Amino acid sequence: MIHALSDRAERISPAAYLELLVNLTKREVMGRYSQSFFGIGWAIAQPIAAMAVFTVVFSRLGKLPSDGAPYPLFAYTGLMFWFFFSNSVSSGTGSLVTYRDIVTKTYFPREILPLAQVCSRLIDFAAAAGLFALLMVYYGVGVNAWSLMVLLCFGQLILFTVGVTLFTSALNVFYRDVNPVIQIALQLWLYITPVAYPMSAVPERLRPFYVLNPLTAIVEGARSGILFGRPPDWQLAGVSLSMTVALVVVAFFTFKRMDKYFADVI
Repeated sequence: MIHALSDRAERISPAAYLELLVNLTKREVMGRYSQSFFGIGWAIAQPIAAMAVFTVVFSRLGKLPSDGAPYPLFAYTGLMFWFFFSNSVSSGTGSLVTYRDIVTKTYFPREILPLAQVCSRLIDFAAAAGLFALLMVYYGVGVNAWSLMVLLCFGQLILFTVGVTLFTSALNVFYRDVNPVIQIALQLWLYITPVAYPMSAVPERLRPFYVLNPLTAIVEGARSGILFGRPPDWQLAGVSLSMTVALVVVAFFTFKRMDKYFADVI
């Protein structure tokens, strides 16, 4: 399969790069679920399991608030976004090394490889979102005008995920310990993002640090719109969006500057 992709990349024209991205995305999805008994069901296993644990540990035992929303639905909203980000970055960081055969044999825009990892997780997110819709019906949470904010928040999540993945995947080519460091960082990142708890539960003195985490505004904004039917914190959203755009620009240019050395180092 890799050799076929390599031969295809040698013949590819700029207009067909999108086709290469689609094919690599399909390959990732098929490789993940084709010989799995539960198939796409594993895409919702992660958030469901985490939702159950969070409900018992943080809601029942820890008595953390959920701003009036049913806690399982509250937690699942954040987890749905979190696992898209976490799984994309986790697999995307090592993507250039995984596809070293085609990276060293032919030229094509190498950013397609980490982008394919992010795109492949869209299938997982769609499955998780389907379950989220069922949970909304179960808990009697209706759709409102501000629910459309979830689309804008998800769009920003994709941008932020792409920026982080481009940056970490490029670094991982030169420093292979980047991948395990990222795995540890993601575990810690979950708990400094308001996924298991609302921003209102964060002590005032710590909130400036949370503002520096773009995922804070993404998760909080999605919850505000779809669960509570209210606008997001526009100031928080503005800071988060500005940081996201800056990250994507810096990550892209950093990736392209390092791109010319990938084949020699990998």
